[in-house]
Amino acid sequence: MPLAIRAATRSDAATLLRFIRELAIYEKAEHEVAATLETIEESIFGPRSVTRALICERDGEAIGMAIWFFSYSTWQARNGLYLEDLYVTPAARGLGAGKALLKRLAQIAVENNCGRFEWSVLDWNEPAIKVYDAIGADPMKEWIRYRLAGDSLKSFAESA
Repeated sequence: MPLAIRAATRSDAATLLRFIRELAIYEKAEHEVAATLETIEESIFGPRSVTRALICERDGEAIGMAIWFFSYSTWQARNGLYLEDLYVTPAARGLGAGKALLKRLAQIAVENNCGRFEWSVLDWNEPAIKVYDAIGADPMKEWIRYRLAGDSLKSFAESA
């Protein structure tokens, strides 16, 4: 059965939320999901959104998603494409859905003259790392990702 990749629409918000929760369970972080149907609708499909999503379907059934946005490289003076999350349902793994989503994102990056296509992966997620290695992606081992969130973000923003 062929796979189909399409842009997500507002009517896909519940599917995206389900996939986000399933991904969080896989990553052992379900307790961190604050997303709701309403916040997904606004943050991905609202008028001020900079975020986009793709849906991968097989026989009309959603089996995967990619959530992404354009980033920017000052050194290249060009946009990049950043993949925030990629997820394929367990029953559909091994069918090529993840690779198909990555390929479509690469095509979007090329179509938009992006200088790079980047994402992060948990260091223990060997199945994903094998896919990324197989498509020719390079790990960025010299970079350390930092994050401010929650109370730390608020505290720093409000500091003198």
